[in-house]
Amino acid sequence: MLLGLAYRLLGSRHDAEDVLQEAYLRWVRVDRNEVGEPRRYLSRVVTHLAMDRLRARQAARETYVGPWLPEPVPTAPSPFGPLERAELRDSLSTALLHLLERLTPPERAVYVLHTAFELPYAEIGELLDRSAEDCRQLHHRASSRIGRDQRRFTADRAEQKRLLDAFVAAADDGNLAALTDLVAADATAWSDGGGRVRAARNPVTGADRVARFLLGVRDKGWPLTVHRTELNGQPAVVVSSAAGDRYAITLGTAAGRITDVFLVANPDKLNWLPGTGPPARPGPVSP
Repeated sequence: MLLGLAYRLLGSRHDAEDVLQEAYLRWVRVDRNEVGEPRRYLSRVVTHLAMDRLRARQAARETYVGPWLPEPVPTAPSPFGPLERAELRDSLSTALLHLLERLTPPERAVYVLHTAFELPYAEIGELLDRSAEDCRQLHHRASSRIGRDQRRFTADRAEQKRLLDAFVAAADDGNLAALTDLVAADATAWSDGGGRVRAARNPVTGADRVARFLLGVRDKGWPLTVHRTELNGQPAVVVSSAAGDRYAITLGTAAGRITDVFLVANPDKLNWLPGTGPPARPGPVSP
């Protein structure tokens, strides 16, 4: 639960692991007789540590090269078991985590705790040292800031898979017309290389430009090896180029079209994917 909370707050498995390590160090030093509810105590510690990291990251964001995207994590087989709730899986999506980057650390904390974990505002207030009404206002503000664009990601899982399959087939064939037809007129392609590998420094917008950009990536790396998987709770592909570059690709989809393409190429963000080296603690992110 703590790993899932930290990851949703930070969008980085690496940072989430660091937060949990620091939380553990605090836990072993605390007087357990003073901790009435360990789960609530640890949730409070993890939330505050994650907020501190968010503040530091936002201050340093100006030095990051190109768009910043969440670090993709494998989530199959289902980490939630037979009682999985769609809301928990949706709260892991690349599209939503990308939108959450617009929020302040308190807004993001309240949004995640209330929307994904369904904590009441009074309990969130205790975790954040705020009033319940303040938390309610923070959630309303956060929902307003991401609400309009969040409607761009409304397709169900079957529709996501259908569009991903069609996307892979069109890209593999180099079929510009087919690829353009799959992409919404106002679609955006986000490419995160982090200055480590070649990637678009700015978002690419418009159906024709997005399709041509993707085919350009394909042509530069041909032949490509495509591995189908599940990342962040949705169908995804990990693509390896002939030159050894790797890309994790997930899609934002709505109304039968691809609205956003999220392409992570920064090798520092691909360590948790199959074939990129063993993680410190193997396994999917859980709720």
